[in-house]
Amino acid sequence: MQDKRCVMILNAALPPGKATNAAAVIALTLGQRHPMLVGNALTDAEMRPSPGLITTGIPVLAATDEQLSVLREQCEQAEYDLVLFPEAGQSTTDYQALGDVLRQQLRQHWRLSGLAIVGDKKALRKLTAKLALFS
Repeated sequence: MQDKRCVMILNAALPPGKATNAAAVIALTLGQRHPMLVGNALTDAEMRPSPGLITTGIPVLAATDEQLSVLREQCEQAEYDLVLFPEAGQSTTDYQALGDVLRQQLRQHWRLSGLAIVGDKKALRKLTAKLALFS
């Protein structure tokens, strides 16, 4: 994964609670899809184990609805691995209902709470260079 990078981009309009939720959901999916991002178990001075953490940083950036849509399209064309978190995911706790809602829309019409991209480090830096950190 040396030449790979992982970037998370959240909708800049999200309030803190929804932004935190979106980041957590996206991160869990990233860990499942890319277990090689997670390092070996860690230990403390008494050799008590803790699960491994991601071995590289994940910048969390902010983008507008329009920027998220453009990024999604660019990343799909470049065949980067994407984790999309549609806004509809925060309007229900029923996963089947979410699937039903999303199947009624083309992906390019999904309003995104956030996304994560895994791809070539240099290309992703160039793609996301103008985005600010989420705050």
